[in-house]
Amino acid sequence: MSKPGMQEEIEITVDGVTYRYSQLCEEAQAQAHSLQFVDAQIAELKAKLAVFQTARNAYQTALQQLVPRTQQ
Repeated sequence: MSKPGMQEEIEITVDGVTYRYSQLCEEAQAQAHSLQFVDAQIAELKAKLAVFQTARNAYQTALQQLVPRTQQ
């Protein structure tokens, strides 16, 4: 646990090597930040996709119950 007022150092792993965020050059920090942003956006889209897929399944089930059944 960190002491009050102290922030834990963020570590980034690239190709199996771990780096401290503060030790990266400014450009590498920017790239790491962009990567983190994109990863968050992908996670958000995956969550939305799960919601849409659930809704689609419910609509499909409702439609199947409403259409006339054919006799075979």
